[in-house]
Amino acid sequence: MGLFSFFTKEKKETLDKGLAKTKESVFSKIARAVAGKSTVDSDVLDNLEEILITSDVGVSTTLKIIERIENHVSNDKYVTTKELNDILRSEIASLLTENNGDEDFEFNHPIAKKPYVIMVVGVNGVGKTTTIGKLAYQYKKAGKSVYLGAADTFRAAAVEQLVAWGERVGVPVIKQRMGADPASVAFDTVSSAVSNNADVVIIDTAGRLHNKVNLMNELTKIKKVMQKVVPGAPDEVLLVLDGSTGQNAFEQAKQFTLATDVTSLAVTKLDGTAKGGVVIGISDQFKIPVKFIGLGEGMEDLQVFRKEEFVRSLFGE
Repeated sequence: MGLFSFFTKEKKETLDKGLAKTKESVFSKIARAVAGKSTVDSDVLDNLEEILITSDVGVSTTLKIIERIENHVSNDKYVTTKELNDILRSEIASLLTENNGDEDFEFNHPIAKKPYVIMVVGVNGVGKTTTIGKLAYQYKKAGKSVYLGAADTFRAAAVEQLVAWGERVGVPVIKQRMGADPASVAFDTVSSAVSNNADVVIIDTAGRLHNKVNLMNELTKIKKVMQKVVPGAPDEVLLVLDGSTGQNAFEQAKQFTLATDVTSLAVTKLDGTAKGGVVIGISDQFKIPVKFIGLGEGMEDLQVFRKEEFVRSLFGE
């Protein structure tokens, strides 16, 4: 089945609307940078470099993109400013291709290993619990049975919020008392899921960037306890990042990738910011695939990340 078989008109409209602020900001700056120029020269490249950095693409990734454009200019000798957009789009798509994972993922694909265990990490306030709720909704809509584990036991609001999402979506939430051992909650959750032949388990974890060693120990303990019930668990460690925080999202990614083996990323709140370039930079810098992007408050506004559609939405057809 083709890559975009499930990329509906509604999803395209949601993506375009969600990235509108980033697109408007970047394009207006690029237009000013090339105003009055007929070819791409050093001034244009300097301005483009500044634009990408201020759009939160990140310094390292920006320099990589500029170097690739310089190679185009060097090889082709004459590159017009009209061609710059096509080159920029092509090179960003190429970077995302190098670093992105399962482009064919769909919620309704068969689950090869049951239960499929996802451990979700991220600091408080990035939309972690909301993302879990939306994931549960999407999986249930696709016909999967889902169990949620409220293992962020240090914050009462986190447990209450996850329970509310469970009720809203119609999936069970396993919880314990406030301050309980997070690993114990995870153990109970995967045990219940196995007993009930569930398809997917999603475990919420504490959203504190406290001492890195403590964070590492806590997440390692949760993994070991789950593995007593489901060998190899978790199957996925999903890091949720708030795209609107720009460079702060890079620092969060750095801390969590040092603390645990993050396998995929969800970048949220892209609809309210002009900092959508952070998706490009984080994907490139950490070599971890962006799996989901959050484009609004609605249940359907958490989308599977499609690099071609993302680049098309930012740069046009």
